[in-house]
Order: sequence, then structure tokens, then C-alpha cells
Amino acid sequence: MRAVVQRVDGASVVVAGETVGEITGEGLCVLVGVTHEDTKEKAAQLARKLWSVRILSGGKSCSDVNAPLLVISQFTLYGDARKGRRPTWNGAAPGEVAEPLVDEVVAQLRALGATVGTGRFGASMRVSLTNDGPFTIVLDL
Repeated sequence: MRAVVQRVDGASVVVAGETVGEITGEGLCVLVGVTHEDTKEKAAQLARKLWSVRILSGGKSCSDVNAPLLVISQFTLYGDARKGRRPTWNGAAPGEVAEPLVDEVVAQLRALGATVGTGRFGASMRVSLTNDGPFTIVLDL
């Protein structure tokens, strides 16, 4: 699994003019990509890492201050544009594999006590956020 994690001061996801996910105040906006070898165990590991990674202001984690997370599926994180001008998506797991694993990350975060907003899997989404810092990290599990 791969996650691009941004410390934000608010973020939202809009699909067809409707806000489907939103967080306000300090939190994390997380783009999650799934590859072929990923498992429910990796999804749980990612959730624990997201809940506890200390990248909020003052070196705090979401679990320290009960900060919300906005989790958005993003198969393009496994795009490969090293050859030619058009990326390939061979590294990304197909939707029937990826969707349950992204859902598992969200479920595991909620089980840990997190407030989690989400995008809509497979939809054309408009993501808006205010990156606080800016602060962005990539997590590869």
C-alpha cells in the first residue's frame, strides 16, 4: 500500500456537485493506493501508522489530539511514467481488490477511534484542501 499524507487545515471531496467527505480544522488528508500484493493486514498496519504518525503541529499525532482524517482512494499512486509519455497502471490493483482494502483502512481507523471522511471509490472526485506547512509525506508499506 502507498499513501500520500498531507497535514491539512480542512479538506473536502466533491462528486457530481455533492460534498461526499469533509474534515474541518487540523487533520490529515490521505490518498491511498493499493497494489496487487496488499492484504487486510497491510490495511490495518497503514491505519495504525496514520493514526499514530507524529506530523501534526507540535509533533502530535491524530490519536493525541483526536484529529480527523479524510481518506481517498487513488489508484494513480501506482502509475508508472518512466517510459514513454503515457503512464501505465499495471502496478495498481483492480477495483474489486482495491476497494475492500481502502474500506478496511477506513474501518480500522474508525475502530481505533478516528473520525474519518471518505471519497467515493471509482468516482471522478474534486479534492480541495489547505495544506498546512506545507507538509506532505509518502508512506509505502
